Parts: sequence; C-alpha cells; structure tokens
Amino acid sequence: MAPRLQKKTDDRVVFLQQFLKNPRQVGSVIPSSRYLERRVVALAEVPTARTIVELGTGTGGITRAILEAMPHDARLLGIEINPRFQELLNGFGDSRLIPHAGSAEHLRDILAQHGLPAPDAIISGIPFSTMDRGLGTRILASIAEVLAPGGRFVAYQVSGQVAKLALPVLGAPRRQVEFLNIPPVRLYRWDRR
Repeated sequence: MAPRLQKKTDDRVVFLQQFLKNPRQVGSVIPSSRYLERRVVALAEVPTARTIVELGTGTGGITRAILEAMPHDARLLGIEINPRFQELLNGFGDSRLIPHAGSAEHLRDILAQHGLPAPDAIISGIPFSTMDRGLGTRILASIAEVLAPGGRFVAYQVSGQVAKLALPVLGAPRRQVEFLNIPPVRLYRWDRR
C-alpha cells in the first residue's frame, strides 16, 4: 500500500471557493468524506484494476484514496476541467498519476494521447445533474465506448440524474447510498459484460 499522500492546502476552503465560482461545475460545497472515499474505492474494485480513470478529481480526496488502494504497477488518469483543481492534481507527485486538463467527453482521445489501454475502472464525481443534458449523454456514451470488458463505472452523485441519462447506453445500475457524507451521496455501479 502506498504511503498516505499529504494535503497541501485546506481542501474544504479551496472546494468552497470553486463551488462559489461555478456551482454547476463543482456540484457540492465540501469535498467527499473518508467514508465515501472508502466506499467508492471498494465499489470500483480499485485494488484489482490496472488502468483507472477518475473524472472530476476536485481537491483530490478520492484521488488519494485510489492511489493508496491501487496496485503499484497500475495507472490513474485524473481528468479535471477546473484550472484550480488541476493545479492541485499536478502537485501530487505520484508517478502512477497522469493529470489531464480537459473534458470527459473526449475520453477516447485522452486515453490514446497518454497511451493507456481500456480502463478497468472509471470513477466519476462530476455533477451530471447540473450539466447540460447533451454533454452528460456524450460523456456517458464515451465511458460506455472505452470501458474494458469486465470493467466497471462508478458514479457518486447527490441526485439520480446520472442513472436516468445512462440507462440507454449502460443499462440499469446497482445502487448504494453513503449517509456518512454531507450531503448523503448516491453511488451507482455499471459493469461492462
């Protein structure tokens, strides 16, 4: 297991600042709880994944949990659209992490740009409920297109919008709720056959 990565700033302050600047893009006023982090890692089966993609890294709480749980020879592609969050991601200093500034709708091209194979796990905290429906649909289609056979897509969300949008391309998900998070968060998992 990798050593615990240190936070370089107070994540809650940075997260709140970015939420106030663009609430539709950030989607929450505070970062994920450690309980949510653990649940996401377990649901995505991170310890058995070789290539992992995180969509919307935020201040990096889930990113740190993924890095701690993933194998030493695995790769984590962190895609973030927010410039301030991207700065934080660039400062992690873990060679297994590949930070990428851009939109998740271009997932196939981003994977190719970094020479990565189809991901075993894709984890998303991006707020599907506040983004344009067309963009959300394109991101989900991109996920369905690139996910490896036997791979899993895990989304953690405040609302159920992602399950509705994903139904035509990914089918019905398994569902869980993490109550030890503010606010409580719904978790969804889809498996590629």
